[in-house]
Amino acid sequence: MTLVKRIIPCLDVAGGRVVKGVNFTDLIDAGDPVELARKYDQAGADELTFLDISASVEDRATTLEVVSRTAEEVFIPLTVGGGIRSVEDVNELLRAGADKISVNTAALIRPQLINEISERFGNQVLVLSVDARRADTESGFEVTTHGGRESAGVDALSWITDAVTRGVGEILLNSMDADGTRSGFDLEMLRKVREICDVPIIASGGAGKISDFSDALKAGADALLAASVFHFGEFSVADVKEDLRSAGFPIRTLN
Repeated sequence: MTLVKRIIPCLDVAGGRVVKGVNFTDLIDAGDPVELARKYDQAGADELTFLDISASVEDRATTLEVVSRTAEEVFIPLTVGGGIRSVEDVNELLRAGADKISVNTAALIRPQLINEISERFGNQVLVLSVDARRADTESGFEVTTHGGRESAGVDALSWITDAVTRGVGEILLNSMDADGTRSGFDLEMLRKVREICDVPIIASGGAGKISDFSDALKAGADALLAASVFHFGEFSVADVKEDLRSAGFPIRTLN
């Protein structure tokens, strides 16, 4: 069976509002997450990703409340990430309405967390978010933390290989070099990860024009995540899907 290629708007949330910047800095307000989620659901998005980029302990209750309100408004899979440190955090988010959860920093600190989540809930709910950038490592890419500001001291491809073995179901591959620049997805990084990874890859970071999406699929992505170009109306989910359909990619259509 041929799997459809997915288009996934990303809601980066801080303080209960959707924000967007360049390389995770100079953030500007992009709207209310619940309203945007409803809009993208109606516009034919295949999934939504909700990332609490200000994920601190005191924000957790707010996140759960926003996740719950968002889940009530959408009928497509909702992935939630940010501040997830334990199996209990995952349980709370799934009960609040998330379909999948995304882990990043906590899994780097304690990789066994991946095993624990996968064993309890199944790998279909577990997305590993990898914020990668070019560096002097074996693969030429390293993992970063804190919104790309700090090196994790880990080779990106080695980390992805380990994480897949531990039970990750998908990789959200975010190029910190390209994030918010609208200069195109990092095709070199995508190709390298595709060579060593047998789970679906979500390409993130750099979407600027419609042709960038088909380029990323050709480089090995299974799904495409974008924020700025959708939030600020450069083009729509439908525009991207029509271009991909014309290029021969299997795409889910609106009923």
